[in-house]
Amino acid sequence: MHAAELLGLPLIPAFSESSGDQMLHGVKYASAAAGILDITGRNFVGRIPFNQQIQNFENTLDQITNNLGAVDAAQSLARCIYFVATTTMPNYPTRNQYNGQQYADLLIQQFNGQLTKLYILGARKLVLAGLGLMGCIPSILSQSTAGVCSEEVNKLVLPFNANIKTMVNNLSTNLPGSKFVFIDIHNMFQDILSNARLYGFSVVNRGCCGIGRNRGQITCLPFQTPCANRDQYVFWDAFHPTEAVNILMGRKAFNGNQDVVFPINIQQLASL
Repeated sequence: MHAAELLGLPLIPAFSESSGDQMLHGVKYASAAAGILDITGRNFVGRIPFNQQIQNFENTLDQITNNLGAVDAAQSLARCIYFVATTTMPNYPTRNQYNGQQYADLLIQQFNGQLTKLYILGARKLVLAGLGLMGCIPSILSQSTAGVCSEEVNKLVLPFNANIKTMVNNLSTNLPGSKFVFIDIHNMFQDILSNARLYGFSVVNRGCCGIGRNRGQITCLPFQTPCANRDQYVFWDAFHPTEAVNILMGRKAFNGNQDVVFPINIQQLASL
């Protein structure tokens, strides 16, 4: 996350590659295709669901406590910033069981418990990223003969983001000493797509690296040659934004206003 660079943090190692003093500067638990529900992304090999990531965080705590002692470890954890980015699958396997609002409610119920557990483990400053315009990613665009955004998929995102905002208010009220921040990726992405040329982007509807319609039917493969001008692309592959977009969103999250980061930005959170 570019905001981490703006905070002056070093490159954070993955949990599987971190040990000893490295852990004192931060650990990355992220796993591609993982989600709030254990079932999310199960068709991908080796993904680590959020519940397992929390378990990995507990394992880290044991090592930090052994190194610093219980009191110093607790104080250090309270000063840390915890960034949690959520993902979703537009073709989620439970779509026949739930409508959009019901599915969003299910996710938030789980997410609320997971974040509360992080708080119990010592986390106090938590930054939550919402979902973007999932109906406009190349993978979804490639499924339309006209190559247009799917309003059906975009509407699925709205109740989840609305639920997160409510959850942020509730958790901040109910968990003493906690500070929760919500990054509105949906509003950020809508602004970027609507004003692409003002931000220097000329390609908004296909990936820089991928195969098929909108370069989104098959995502970027090993040894595939990507586009030469990736900074002009909004999307890197079938699912993910380019580094240029991530930098832009990181800056907005770091020092933006309440249109995109609520109730305070990351710079303000770090100063508390």
